[in-house]
Amino acid sequence: HSIFFKSMRRLCGSAHTTESMSSVEAPVTAPEADATTAAASTTERKPSPQDSFTVQVKSEFVLNERPSCLVQEQPSSDNGGDNGTSKDDRKPNRGQNKKRPRDSKIAHADKACLAVVRGEQCPFEKSDKGCRYNHDLKEMLANRPVDISKGEGGADWLKGQCPFWKKNGYCQFGIMCRLGEDHINMGTGQNLCRTIDESGNEIIGLPKPVVQSAEASSSSEAAEKPKPGTVLKHQMDIKNVLSKETTNLLRKNKYPFVCKRHFEIKKGSKDNKDQAAPPVVTSTTPALPAKERKLIDFRDKVYIAPLTTVGNLPFRRIMKHYGADITCGEMALCEQLLKGQPSEWALLKRHPSEDCFGVQIAAGHADQFTRLAEVLANEESIEVDFLDMNLGCPLDLVCNKGAGACLMLREKKLRASLEGMLKVLNCPVTVKMRTGWNDKEPIAHHLQRNIQKWNIDGVGAFMLHGRSRLQRYSRSANWDYITEVGCSQSSEFINIPLIGNGDIFSYSDYEEKILKNVEKCGEDGGVNNLIPCAMLGRGALIKPWLPTEIKERRDWDISATERLDMLKDFTKFGLEQWGSDQQGVNRTRRFLLEWLSFLHRYVPVGMLEVVPQQMNQRPPNDLCGRSDLETIMLSKNCADWIKLSEMLLGKVPDDFQFEPKHKANSYK
Repeated sequence: HSIFFKSMRRLCGSAHTTESMSSVEAPVTAPEADATTAAASTTERKPSPQDSFTVQVKSEFVLNERPSCLVQEQPSSDNGGDNGTSKDDRKPNRGQNKKRPRDSKIAHADKACLAVVRGEQCPFEKSDKGCRYNHDLKEMLANRPVDISKGEGGADWLKGQCPFWKKNGYCQFGIMCRLGEDHINMGTGQNLCRTIDESGNEIIGLPKPVVQSAEASSSSEAAEKPKPGTVLKHQMDIKNVLSKETTNLLRKNKYPFVCKRHFEIKKGSKDNKDQAAPPVVTSTTPALPAKERKLIDFRDKVYIAPLTTVGNLPFRRIMKHYGADITCGEMALCEQLLKGQPSEWALLKRHPSEDCFGVQIAAGHADQFTRLAEVLANEESIEVDFLDMNLGCPLDLVCNKGAGACLMLREKKLRASLEGMLKVLNCPVTVKMRTGWNDKEPIAHHLQRNIQKWNIDGVGAFMLHGRSRLQRYSRSANWDYITEVGCSQSSEFINIPLIGNGDIFSYSDYEEKILKNVEKCGEDGGVNNLIPCAMLGRGALIKPWLPTEIKERRDWDISATERLDMLKDFTKFGLEQWGSDQQGVNRTRRFLLEWLSFLHRYVPVGMLEVVPQQMNQRPPNDLCGRSDLETIMLSKNCADWIKLSEMLLGKVPDDFQFEPKHKANSYK
């Protein structure tokens, strides 16, 4: 980690020069007066009602002023966005920051034509409209910024780390790659390719285009069997990539669906209006040829719940590294998937390391669920082990369309959705729900029994979040009610496993809230379908190493350098996922910063007065870690997260701004 020495000193402004210890792990020293004052104030202060929601930290780590290695906050008249209003008059921070700063779009003229990058002739060059991308490689080379691994404030550790060049011997971004000095001819701007010849020797030269010359393309042999040096495609190992043919059919509304839309079903005659109409999908969707449906065994597993925005593919790769057994993609909206929206289908992508993987879908109508099931079943490139129905999303945007938590109140549509999907899919369907619409009238136990009575083959598990829709993520999860639901299924029908979810933040929480309740649920000898499965949500965002703690039954005092290595892995995975051009770097940085907005809530075990930290506890202000790096990681200030991202991805533009997507009452 010596490569970070200069960067850390620049960022932190620290005067530590101790040569015998790693620079990023150099101890932080506070002024003696400040430390004395902090200790005195800690002992003399009277306890307040907020103490139960504050992490109990050893007094030597709590200062009365902001540590000097952090970005110093500027006094503001609007008090962080209050606009001068009093604290009582402010609206609670909930939902999303919809007006948060965004990266400016990159002009087409500033992007190189990918055909020219591959060494091909652009097919649009001679058209009437022409190609909107740049064909002049020398001009782009003259204006090309230095790699993000070089220059003042560059991320030195990324030197020679273009993920595509290292893995495939070819980078499709060519001159646009921000780590491209290893594979760009700096005299002509041409992209290079590393290949292996027939003798096994490595050759670096110009790439051979995917589409050969007219003579070569006319030969079927040349088309079927590419020669050594053929350009490799981006993300070849990523699974669940929808084919272009299917995408075009969905976008043009020409996909051959069997299930009709609910408004396409002809209404019965006036005489039959009073009769109950059968579910739409059961009468229009034929079952596919019978195949063995393999149910998922969630027992004694660590399952990473679907997490919007932050639960992306690079994050899930990190979770697999720390011992997660089952992963699930981010919530995807049926409506957008059925339109062929690429950004929505990207949420279903799967990495080869995700050996047990599910996708979570939200919709408000049974025909939408069933139509999507048809696409998933017919598309050979899509591989999922289970499909999770979202009955828990509390967002108004989702609930107003009858989806998410609102679907819990619409049992007819829910039944039709389950029956339609399970007639088409060959994988199990799980149901993720909340306790109810509000905490005073929980309905999950009734809904669970009703689904059980429907006797639909293929329902793999219930997943119950111990909060209501109106609670969102406030207050503690109701594990007493989860236990009650675990004992409420009827013995007359097939039992369906129940997985509890909420506030698992340590092995102690797993033992107390899950293992003990599983035992408690079976004490009277009755039905017990609550199973020991660690379903992790925000706990995994704040402590990604939580699966390791649960499996090894310990509280891990992970060091700051180990956490930095984790962030470096995420950065590499992000560049591999979103690209190494400027747009890919911007996306990687944004997703990294979104994750840091959760990671900073973790307080290292060695700093705690009371172990372990609880989910609803927040760190006190002005914490000083055991090193400069640890102090930066504890900061609640977005400016410090940006500085941390500069260590990993190079310097940001002077006008760069960031606000987390998800609001929280406890944070600015």
